[in-house]
Amino acid sequence: MIDPKKWTVLLSLTGFVGFGAWMSKPAQQRNLKVLPADISDAKLDSLMKTYTVALGVNCKFCHAENIGFPGGLNYVSDAQPMKESARKMIEMTFNLNKTWFYFDSTRKVVDLNVVTCNTCHRGEAFPEQ
Repeated sequence: MIDPKKWTVLLSLTGFVGFGAWMSKPAQQRNLKVLPADISDAKLDSLMKTYTVALGVNCKFCHAENIGFPGGLNYVSDAQPMKESARKMIEMTFNLNKTWFYFDSTRKVVDLNVVTCNTCHRGEAFPEQ
């Protein structure tokens, strides 16, 4: 029979190791409705950066604030109405590129960049018509 003190120490260490492993792997939550679900984190970050530059905005323009974490953003939330507008604009550029510039079927539409946000926005969130 195992000594109760050793058993307690063993269970405690197992719990701490398990909790540490759980905390070190944050849940990957996404809410992608237009961009491909299998897009890499690096590609997603790169696209988001190009969108912010093209529109001259920051992430808060489309993403809601994370209640309880001042300055943090809730990237999964659809609470910010501009996020849905952004999705429509992304779909529009995908459709333009796919319809008029999709000559290489080995490429994904998300990788086509003939028509981009910058084509019209040029650093302005609301370009002149």
